[in-house]
Amino acid sequence: MQNDTYNRGGYIAFLFSMAFSLCFFVYVTLIHPGVSLREVPEPAGGPEQKLAGGGATNGDVDISKNDKPWEESADVVAHGAHIFANNCAVCHGPKGLGDGPAGLSLNPRPRNFVEGKWKVGGDSVNLYKTVSGGIPGSSMASFAHIPSKDRWSLVQFVRSITQNKIKDDPAKVEAFAKTAK
Repeated sequence: MQNDTYNRGGYIAFLFSMAFSLCFFVYVTLIHPGVSLREVPEPAGGPEQKLAGGGATNGDVDISKNDKPWEESADVVAHGAHIFANNCAVCHGPKGLGDGPAGLSLNPRPRNFVEGKWKVGGDSVNLYKTVSGGIPGSSMASFAHIPSKDRWSLVQFVRSITQNKIKDDPAKVEAFAKTAK
């Protein structure tokens, strides 16, 4: 009687995995039509879906010609909603309630913009400073890498969704905005 010096079960599993891999490779390269990377899915509510601030989700608002993004306007708020969805919603949640997926593990939890109280001040100047510099000792990072007009758009969006709106002094905001970078 001959002694088997190899693992017959392992050898069969190896052959099966190689055959499967080869079949999968043939399917992917020759049969499957592929995935078009040019396809962009529409939002769940269709192209008319709006965010909490009233702006379109597609971010097609051009504020580059707006010389005063610190002044409230529907276009600036819509652009801010797009910037918020791409940069802030992961922590602050899609509606600004402080319930974003990444924010659930942070301590302290992210700010609820809709009904929360402001740590640093809720006027436009303090919101801009917070977006630009973050809040030391918290998880709120600096977003100074975002262009100034986009940061002002974020400020206008946050002010559009909050119930705890602090009154602005337009002259003070404009004076600050002209020196802010």
